[in-house]
Amino acid sequence: MKLTQIPQELTTRSMVLAALGSIVIAGSSTYVALRIGALPWPTIFVAVLSMALLKPFGASLREINVAHTGMSAGGLVAGGLAFTLPGIWMSDPSSTLGIPVAAVAALVGAVLGIAFTSLLRKHFVDELKLPFPMGVAAARTLQAGDQGGRKASTLVASCGVSGLVTYLRDGAGVIPAVLGKGPLFSVWMSPMAAGIGFIIGPLYMGTWALGAISAHWFMVPAGLSSGWFSDGEAAAAFRSSLGIGVIVGAGIAVLFRGAAISFLRSLSASGMNFKIVAITGAASACVLTLFAGVPFVPSLLATAGVWVTVVMAATITGQTGIDPMEIFGILVLLAIRTVWYIGGQEAFLVTAVVAVATGLAGDAMQDFRAGAILGTDPRAQLVSEAVGGLVGALAATLTIFLLKEAFGAMGPGTDLAAPQAFAVKSMIDGLPDRVAFLAGLAGGFFLSLLGVPSMTVGIGIYLPVAISLAAGAGGLFRVLSDRFMEDLNEDMTLVASGFLGGEGIAGVIFAIWKVVTLG
Repeated sequence: MKLTQIPQELTTRSMVLAALGSIVIAGSSTYVALRIGALPWPTIFVAVLSMALLKPFGASLREINVAHTGMSAGGLVAGGLAFTLPGIWMSDPSSTLGIPVAAVAALVGAVLGIAFTSLLRKHFVDELKLPFPMGVAAARTLQAGDQGGRKASTLVASCGVSGLVTYLRDGAGVIPAVLGKGPLFSVWMSPMAAGIGFIIGPLYMGTWALGAISAHWFMVPAGLSSGWFSDGEAAAAFRSSLGIGVIVGAGIAVLFRGAAISFLRSLSASGMNFKIVAITGAASACVLTLFAGVPFVPSLLATAGVWVTVVMAATITGQTGIDPMEIFGILVLLAIRTVWYIGGQEAFLVTAVVAVATGLAGDAMQDFRAGAILGTDPRAQLVSEAVGGLVGALAATLTIFLLKEAFGAMGPGTDLAAPQAFAVKSMIDGLPDRVAFLAGLAGGFFLSLLGVPSMTVGIGIYLPVAISLAAGAGGLFRVLSDRFMEDLNEDMTLVASGFLGGEGIAGVIFAIWKVVTLG
């Protein structure tokens, strides 16, 4: 690349900030994911931080966008590791897994996520134009901060309210985390969830609610009363397997109908994309085999699985702002096991590679959406994503081992409960209900081919109803806003962005404070 071809927004200071910020975000995100089993998207937080640090020096919104693209990458890489890798020690407390092997898995996942995302950006961001709620929120944040005045005040006020609610809920314990009676009629008290529901809008939120209501309010109660399910545990296994199946079926349909077509079109114009996929996949498989001890065939199948799950991650984060990284890792592992059995440490390493790649892909697509709104050169963002992703992979790996050394154990009943990693450990033995999974797979595939956003249906089936109802409240308010307050829609979107940002910033601050105090 010639000097004149380097995007103006790709500056030394933006790359330095991307790398340093990714380290901080990766460390704090690792802690909060292990400690409380939640990982707020860091997108808004890093957008605000980048703007505060760069704007006084005359940086443009595009340069700020490039900086926060790399900074946020550390958070999602951390999530991919924290949601999977600790399962090794839960399964075998005497495991000899070391930092070098774990770092190899993290770096391979980051490289695969970056490479495959670069091929899919145009299809998902420019052509499909999915909502990508966190990306839209980040762009609104930067625009409001750049314009100042009333819009900035609105954003700051909504951020403050959301942050206060988060503190009263998680810090002071004044507000309950869940409001309602019983698991079927409860609402998560989360401004962030309501903001997501408002931003993604009636279509995707409607199908999300359809999945939640049909599964939680009708299917499960009817199955229990009729004796179809022997008990609540069997009903939960059926529901979660069905939801996962719908998500996977929709992802396969998207690949079949959309991303595959886009990919084939790019191949007809140039062989470079095929070379990127083939070379990156083969090289990554070799690295996993030589330096992490994963057999070559499973390593090669894992890289192929990353290609499929990155498509799924791009779709689901684009529609809902949710990225079930650990589920993608489990699904790829189960698919590999149909042709080649692997167990023990190697199985967890494979899930970690997939989770890191899909987490990074979800983050990158959100940032690319923000970049499209702001007019940022995607080449600059891709470089920043690579810097932040690779640095964040190393930082998250070191943080996991440091926390293990400090706390001694991870899993249920410990200070680092790591619920997602425990779920990975539990599900590595197989899906709870294979028949339900296959039924969901077929249903999700055909509904998606018919144009129904079936991934959001699957999310509604899979997630606890409290989360779905909280997001549904935001979606309902969007319907009312579109109908009766159309002139205020821009301000309402800004408020929703502030809700996302406030809870995200509060979550990161709590995580950093806990890391400092080891509280």
